[in-house]
Amino acid sequence: MGFKKGFLWGGAIAACQAEGAWNEDGKSLTFPEVVKHIRPEERKIARQAVITKEKLAEGKTGRVADYPKRWGIDFYHTYKEDIALMAEMGFSVFRFSIALARVFPHLDEKEPNEKALQYYDAVIEECLKHHMEPLITIAHFDPPVEVWDKYGGWCNKHMIDVYEKYTNVLFERYKKKVKYWVTFNEINVALKAPFKTLGIIYEDVPDYEERIWQGVHNQFVASAKAVINGHKIDPDFKIGCMIADMTTYPYSSDPKDVLANDQIDHMSNLLFTDVQVKGHYPYYAEKYFENKGLHLDRNKEELELIEKGTVDFVGFSYYMSIVNAYDEKGKEYINGNMTTGLRNSHLEMTEWGWQIDPVGLRYTANQLYDRYEKPLFVLENGMGAIESLNENDTVEDDYRIEYLKEHLSQLKKAVDDGCDVFGYTMWGPIDLVSSGTSEMSKRYGFIYVDQDDEGNGSKKRYRKRSFEWYKHMIETNGEEL
Repeated sequence: MGFKKGFLWGGAIAACQAEGAWNEDGKSLTFPEVVKHIRPEERKIARQAVITKEKLAEGKTGRVADYPKRWGIDFYHTYKEDIALMAEMGFSVFRFSIALARVFPHLDEKEPNEKALQYYDAVIEECLKHHMEPLITIAHFDPPVEVWDKYGGWCNKHMIDVYEKYTNVLFERYKKKVKYWVTFNEINVALKAPFKTLGIIYEDVPDYEERIWQGVHNQFVASAKAVINGHKIDPDFKIGCMIADMTTYPYSSDPKDVLANDQIDHMSNLLFTDVQVKGHYPYYAEKYFENKGLHLDRNKEELELIEKGTVDFVGFSYYMSIVNAYDEKGKEYINGNMTTGLRNSHLEMTEWGWQIDPVGLRYTANQLYDRYEKPLFVLENGMGAIESLNENDTVEDDYRIEYLKEHLSQLKKAVDDGCDVFGYTMWGPIDLVSSGTSEMSKRYGFIYVDQDDEGNGSKKRYRKRSFEWYKHMIETNGEEL
């Protein structure tokens, strides 16, 4: 069978990792822009989740040079050149995000920032000029710092109103131009790094977990409102959810390991899609809240909105898998994409310790399609590596080609299994600043950006060997991997 005709091939970036221009045209400061560059010897998954009041205050007054997401790769000014390179590869879709901090810099303005909208007008027009579907992520790990300063994060219900105003502006502006939307990038990352998704900083207080889950609930309501309002504004809109699928396996066939793994999978992955796709909280979530003594403010009207505002497709990122055990003593831990787990002896790892599991992509696609019977979109997949230009001004990244070849082969098998997968956007087609460690050294792209961790370099773009491979793969619709 293979990939169906019209399959959407492309790549994905985020405003907070690519745009730069952190204080231009009225934009306000965001959480990514107060996260320091984490050096190799400091890389620990726990560090990503800890933004304290002290670190936030330091970030507001610290040296710009310590915060790489403030300059990104200057996509704010280079978007025409960068989109042209993606068009050269044959992209039929380009996923990017719009920054709330540009459109409503201080959240409560009555009117949006017209300069910001004109910029996104131009990006969208550039995509359409190259026959590329713009796929817009409405919120991608970049809450304005004012979300915390004014409201204490997304646990404040006022953020639902801010988001509704924001999405309505985008939907009205880009109806008939943009078809595909994602409400929240990797919404389940709230459990590991709430500052990224909820604008909530770490505090050692009894109600910390309750505030996180309240923020998640408020985003469920906001997402549902966006789906309902979006379909009214343009019935052709396709609006999806997205999780970071932290694919999990039991450590062994011991029933205790199987049950422990199942419980982790439910609370870290499936709860988030269950609510947004099925339209209600699952039984296991309700029991978790009860057992933990978490009292969420969820009224009847909000639950009805969640029921009505279910998404059109299920989006997910897939990078790796982990294993879980009932008893973790004496077992080797590994870090990964916003998660920790146990080492799988059957898998190799990247330089960052992420376990490489192509078959897991097929497994995950089948799991999600079996559970929801909704179209699937692989919104992120890729591998980071330390790279430099050779004497021919390119990068011989055969390892990336092999990684993608193996994953896409398994995705094709998932399609042959009967899964309705309609798109794939590789992360990220051009080198950008790492989400977790704010470094340029971790490179994902088909396009090399001449810039180091401190922002030094010519900023010139160069095609890697994988550039031509991906171009040919798209030309053959995935038949020649």
